[in-house]
Order: sequence, then structure tokens, then C-alpha cells
Amino acid sequence: MVELAEIQAAYYMVAATGVLVAAVFYIVNLRETTRNRKATFASNQLQFSGSVEWQKLGMDVFSMKWSDFDDFKKKYGWPANPELAAKRLAYLARYDAIGRQVRAGLFSLDDIGALSGYNLVATWLFFKPIIEGYRRTEYPTYAYSEFEYVANAMMKKLTDDDPDFPRKVAMYSHDVVKDA
Repeated sequence: MVELAEIQAAYYMVAATGVLVAAVFYIVNLRETTRNRKATFASNQLQFSGSVEWQKLGMDVFSMKWSDFDDFKKKYGWPANPELAAKRLAYLARYDAIGRQVRAGLFSLDDIGALSGYNLVATWLFFKPIIEGYRRTEYPTYAYSEFEYVANAMMKKLTDDDPDFPRKVAMYSHDVVKDA
């Protein structure tokens, strides 16, 4: 006859196996869900980056011309030009958010791609002296640090792929781009 201890041992083994199978299923399901979310998120981000609305916004912010930080504030600060200030802040905030997403692993430099990466780096170079000026005078010292992070990472990636890239994007810089 089968003893109660043997029945209990078999029951525990079956129960443990069930828990193990459920855990494996949960992990596989969680990975697949995360992968799908990342793909959807990346697709949505890139779709917006190709939109007419985003392109027009970029044209507006790249139409700004200034000689130094004080000249910029006089022409494009909130009191002088609230409409362009809002557009600039929206444009920079989007790139800062993309930087946070890259750093968090939700988005990769490959997801951004070469053309969007070029625009991201160009925008950083274009507004770098302005961001640094605001960091010195009004904003926290880490303002737009995620944008800076992703711009530097993308600059390195694109320079690794095309050593001539810094020269190609230098036209947007108020500084001289010597090395990536």
C-alpha cells in the first residue's frame, strides 16, 4: 500500500512543477509584452518624427538666428517671442524625452536611425550655447541633460559609421566641431 508520506511527496512535486511552469510562462509572456511595447513605442515615436507637424516645428526653430546668448534672449525669450519660445521648448523637450527613453532602454540609437539622428545632433549643436547659457543663468545645471546624453551618443554612433559626419553636421554648430 502507498503511504501517506509518498502521496504528499508526489503532490508537492506536482505542485512545485506547476509553479515552475507558471513562472516560466509568466517570464516568457512578460518578455514578449515588453518587446511588443517597445516596438509600438518606437514606431509611434518615429511616426511622429516624420510628420509634417514635426517638420514644420523644426523649420521654425531652425529659422532662429542670434549672435550670442543675450541676443537670443532678446529675440526669442518668453517676453520677446512667446510663440517661438514655446515651439523651441516643445522641440527641445521632445529630444530630452527621447534621451530619457534611450537611457531607460525603451528606445535605442538604432531605433532613432541615421536621418533622425542627424536632426537630433544638429539640434543639439544648434542650441547647445543657448542651453548652456540658460543653465548658467536660469535653468538647473542638469536641464536638458538627457538630450545632451543622446546627442553625444548619437554623434559617436554616426561618426563611427561615417568618420566625416562631424564635418557634415558642423554647419549647425555655433561652436567649431573638431572631434566627435
